Amino acid sequence: MIGIVQRFSTIGALPDDTEDERIRKGALTLASGIVSALAPIWIITYLILGLPASAAIPFAYAVISVTSLVALARTKRYRVFRTTQLALLLALPFTLQWSLGGFIPSSGVALWALTCPLGALTFAGTRQAAPWFVAYLALIAVSLMLEPILTPAEIPETVLVAFLALNITGVSLTSYLLLQYFVREREREHERSERLLLNVLPEPVAMRLKRNEGVIADRFEQATVLFADIVDFTPISARIPPHEVVQLLDAVFSDFDDLAERYGLEKIKTIGDAYMVASGIPIPRPDHVRAVADMALAMLQVASSHRDGLGLRIGIDTGPVVAGVIGRRKFIYDLWGDTVNTASRMESHGVPGEIQVTERVATALDGDYVLEARGAIEIKGKGAMPTWFLRGRADDGPASD
Repeated sequence: MIGIVQRFSTIGALPDDTEDERIRKGALTLASGIVSALAPIWIITYLILGLPASAAIPFAYAVISVTSLVALARTKRYRVFRTTQLALLLALPFTLQWSLGGFIPSSGVALWALTCPLGALTFAGTRQAAPWFVAYLALIAVSLMLEPILTPAEIPETVLVAFLALNITGVSLTSYLLLQYFVREREREHERSERLLLNVLPEPVAMRLKRNEGVIADRFEQATVLFADIVDFTPISARIPPHEVVQLLDAVFSDFDDLAERYGLEKIKTIGDAYMVASGIPIPRPDHVRAVADMALAMLQVASSHRDGLGLRIGIDTGPVVAGVIGRRKFIYDLWGDTVNTASRMESHGVPGEIQVTERVATALDGDYVLEARGAIEIKGKGAMPTWFLRGRADDGPASD
């Protein structure tokens, strides 16, 4: 049943609709369906009571409403559908009330017109709802002026009471279901937005951003940064179709994301076929160097499992960094400082299939990991620097010189 309702609510949806547009369209479509389904109750009852003119009004509503739903499903012209439905919700209840001789003989059927301005708030927004509410008040004023000159229809008291209960219940139920649907969808949209924000920013940073703390910038004295780059990716991408290029990067980087989550690291960004991750930010941790080393070793294994064995160059450095959020509409949490630059140089001046680390990293890992001295190499902007290759954990096998 829920699945049918959800499918029905999307008959006017377009592929490029925003979440807000999708919710508004769905709410109005459901409201129209509910009221149309209730229309036969009035039609049959008024026919039984010998009031064909009054029965014709809900019949006309049902026909126009169903026709507009079919048109919406075919044309997706939501604005026409919205205007039609709001006009029906506003005009027909008052028309029915006048045909029955006033508020009491109609059992307060004009209460249904309240769903028009309420619906306009939900379906169109506050600015567009104001004219509909003014029109609702105007029709109330017209009804008050017409009340003394209308001829009440002869309807049994039991029917009047039953219809009064039906009208009150129907309006309340319709309003409640609309608001429940709208609020529930809004909550789902909020949850999706929260997940997207947490995919872009670390949770502590996202919370600070939501508190509107202004510029978010922190200095961390001890952090470790890793850069990884796929070897010969440009020739690879030239040999395969574009969609396979994207699929390959998505598969590899998704596996790297899983590793970052497993080791408790913070993914910073991807640039082309390069991947950047850090540890010790935004929450300091004493084992930040070891955590990055473990991920680097795992990344080599993961890369080798893709497309006949992809090669990586990985570079790592540890030291102070500055971290912060930049951007207004598209946020990014990024790192700056000599440690970041040096880690990038370790990768770009590295060897395919190797993890090149600085002296600071080698010192921090000494004794627990297998390291091989590469010697001093010329690093752009740094001069000659001693570097090491990280080969594995010491407890996984004997170290090599």
